[in-house]
Amino acid sequence: MSRSPRCLIAAAALLGGLFAPVLSQPAGAQSRVTTKTFVPAAPFNPKSEAKAGSTDVYHCTLIDPHLTTDSFVVGSQFLPSHPKELHHEISFLVPPDQASKARRLNKGGRGWGCFGAPLNPSGSFDGTTWLGGWAPGGKPSRFTDGTGIAMPKGSLIVEQVHYNLLAGSTPDRSGVKILTTPQRGSGLKPLTMIKMVAPPDLPCPTGVTGPMCDRAASLADLGERFGPSAISFVNDIEWVCRNQHNPDTPVVDQHAVSTSCDWPVQAPSEVIRWVSPHMHLMGMSETVTLTRPDGTTVPLVSQPHYNFDAQHAIAVSPHVVAHRGDVIHVSCTFDPTLRQRNPQLRKLPARFVTWGDGSSDEMCLATMGTTAS
Repeated sequence: MSRSPRCLIAAAALLGGLFAPVLSQPAGAQSRVTTKTFVPAAPFNPKSEAKAGSTDVYHCTLIDPHLTTDSFVVGSQFLPSHPKELHHEISFLVPPDQASKARRLNKGGRGWGCFGAPLNPSGSFDGTTWLGGWAPGGKPSRFTDGTGIAMPKGSLIVEQVHYNLLAGSTPDRSGVKILTTPQRGSGLKPLTMIKMVAPPDLPCPTGVTGPMCDRAASLADLGERFGPSAISFVNDIEWVCRNQHNPDTPVVDQHAVSTSCDWPVQAPSEVIRWVSPHMHLMGMSETVTLTRPDGTTVPLVSQPHYNFDAQHAIAVSPHVVAHRGDVIHVSCTFDPTLRQRNPQLRKLPARFVTWGDGSSDEMCLATMGTTAS
């Protein structure tokens, strides 16, 4: 996997929750919105795809929306059957030139296991476009201020669901509702979702010991659960963020381990409309700021008391215009002692916690909804 910031941003698109603020569309676009609901024909049993020792399953279901005209996706709603047993859901766009690959993976309509990338399971990330998503606390989404995600006719949708077996494994028929409107005459601006990450490295707290408190052993276990690309991703984001982050630096306060990373703005100019923070069960707080070349800092998001069960996007109001040369700073703080105190985690072996796809791993992710200025 390449160690370029642009490639890593695409990779991070596959690793977390996404929630657009619930705001209204312009009247003209609203009158042409089509709503379709898709529910799997048969229930899926998460235990059937669980690897030995893993408490997480990612399963993908293929959906054909039968689009006959180029459209915008303007909203979505995940319909969870058993929300307490789910970590997140993401709906991905499969463009027409990738449709045959998706159909081959679909195993006669039964879906497929898909850690990491929906079209490249357990392998390198494919940068597939998000259409919408859900995590605990998520609500029906509606893209804001006349925006939408471009979806060409003939496209398919992949619904990826992350099952958290620590919370249960009931057979599931969760569905998704997708709202579209024709591109022609809509007047909508194409929405882009940019993902910014920072690398969590959380040592075992003082007095807590075990074989996987060794970082190398923990990473080896991560690779067993999710494939070698999971280890590559940990190494790559630490390499990109190396000037701010050193996993070998001793942590003085075991109850507050922080990480951060700076991401230069790539586009000549873009409007930041909303930001969605995402961590897992040891997350305490997350902030996202923008810094101008003259040193001016613009706050985008601050969540001083992060709650995994109440995740949502936060509208940036007024919108902030970012320019090439600006820098987005993502910062997260974790409490490693929560692994011994959280009901879902405390029965698991102690470990050095890194970035990972599992509910018992961690993430520091900020998803931004942007449009061209």
